[in-house]
Amino acid sequence: MIKQTTPKQGASPHRHRTNARAKHYSKQNTASKTRPSFGANKLKIIVLGGNEEVGRNMTLLEYGQDIILIDMGLQFPEEDMPGIDYIIPNLDYLKGKEKNVKGVIITHAHYDHIGGIPHLMKRIGNPPIFSSDLSIKMIEKRQLDFKDAPKLNSKIVNTDDKIKLGVFEMEFFGVSHNIPTSMGVVVKTPLGLIVHTGDFKLDMDVSGDTPAEIGKIARLADKKVLALLSDSTNAPHSGHQLSELEIQGNLDEIIRSATGRIIVGTFASLLGRIQQIIWAAEKFDKKVVIEGYSMKSNVEIAKELGYIKTEKGTLITADQMKNYPSNKILVLCTGAQGEGRAVLMRIANREHRQIRIEKDDTVVFSSSVIPGNERSVQKLKDSMYRLGANVIHYKMMDIHAGGHAHKEDLKLIINLVRPQYFIPIEGNHSFLRIHAKIAEEAGIDPKKIFVADNGQVIEFTKTGGKLTNTRVPADYVFVDGLGVGDISNVVLRDRQVMAGDGMLVVIATVDAKTGKLLQSPDIISRGFIYMKENKKLVEQTRSKIKSLLKDNTKQASNDTYIKDKIRNELGQFLFTKTQRRPMILPVLIEV
Repeated sequence: MIKQTTPKQGASPHRHRTNARAKHYSKQNTASKTRPSFGANKLKIIVLGGNEEVGRNMTLLEYGQDIILIDMGLQFPEEDMPGIDYIIPNLDYLKGKEKNVKGVIITHAHYDHIGGIPHLMKRIGNPPIFSSDLSIKMIEKRQLDFKDAPKLNSKIVNTDDKIKLGVFEMEFFGVSHNIPTSMGVVVKTPLGLIVHTGDFKLDMDVSGDTPAEIGKIARLADKKVLALLSDSTNAPHSGHQLSELEIQGNLDEIIRSATGRIIVGTFASLLGRIQQIIWAAEKFDKKVVIEGYSMKSNVEIAKELGYIKTEKGTLITADQMKNYPSNKILVLCTGAQGEGRAVLMRIANREHRQIRIEKDDTVVFSSSVIPGNERSVQKLKDSMYRLGANVIHYKMMDIHAGGHAHKEDLKLIINLVRPQYFIPIEGNHSFLRIHAKIAEEAGIDPKKIFVADNGQVIEFTKTGGKLTNTRVPADYVFVDGLGVGDISNVVLRDRQVMAGDGMLVVIATVDAKTGKLLQSPDIISRGFIYMKENKKLVEQTRSKIKSLLKDNTKQASNDTYIKDKIRNELGQFLFTKTQRRPMILPVLIEV
């Protein structure tokens, strides 16, 4: 059951403020005494998302009939996924096992760790969800945007808490990331301790983040950790991650020397950076305008809980900007990734009601570019330059430190924890392989390093661990508008074909009894050719359709045969003429 310690003087910043008291939660071990013996003494670790991409992070631990989940994130779509809003983990493995899920642990409130919650919690019986006060508040706020999502059974924990869920007992340790209250998880299982770092970096300097609890992490080595699951996002980067103190100095210099307004774009959940920018603005007597629904919401929650501090009068509204000189205004906003309707893009397109780019404005992109967003971000920068702004981004100056550890920091964590087994998580496959090499350099036996794909089962027994060939469903689940999982790979492939070579609709009216073509077929082109400028090809295509339908009287009752024939033969004909093969959609009207 949960044990809570009384906050002591000088307590860690990861503990709750007095106005955000931790809730107590206890749950008895509901494991049945009559469990089947098959697999009862095995611990399974399955990464359901995040091991072949950056995003949709989710890890499952299972022992007997007890399951816990760590994180439930989303992944943003890639360029070859037209129309897709985002991607979430596949939970098909949990069908029929919903009652076994004892709880969900969330390490921090970035979307790649919480974005799947509104879509997935109902599917697994809405088990209790545990995280810090800040993370829980942000999760609950987002849940309100989804009308069909259930009310969450939320439980606030801090890094001094212990909770018991079935056979599992959890403790926590604070880590530095670029959002306050980020935490790692220590899971006590019947076979040993499993440590999950969450997203982390090592930064001992004072910043807008909460610091890592290095002492607590180091003490894990004395407890003989069975396996360490560690963040691989920045494993390809050598050395140490930049200190936020260095970033603070550069932000100070930009804000001090700017002659006009400053417009800073960053992530809405990058609360540590938002705090740094506010501190810098206050140092030089500037007013701060926060623009963007999600950023306003997150800042409001963080202020309420004491994780963002501002002086009285620092924050003003966009309507109040006119009351101050331009060089006294700093705008903090969303859209640094080039998102279509985010604030920065609306400013660039002159669609924002109150903010227009002026000659002396300085636009700062205080975030790195998510892979796949490069073109959108470059287009946004070009628009800002075209409007006359000075543009500063992280490749020009150190104004962004990532939230993930580099090689030397990753090696230090391995040396501090000294696990028997090492499992790199969170990153593309190459990142995991690089992290595995780092673990070897740190002295881990290569035979005890498991680089798993999404869905690949890692299994531990009393005699040791192994990476099995068993796999559970872990393919993409697409979210498209109100649809979740109704977009299959077939639909996505169709979209890609239409985006690549367009679509041709063939409408033919035939006699219901004989199958004879009654009138000249209609042709509609979308994204294939401009018909007014390609009349010759249109007539050739119409003639080809007539010849295909001429001898089809014997197949008049078989629409499928006729449509397939049109698709195949017309497709080949058009390819020989244009070297393009559009999607062909035949429509037969029988009269």
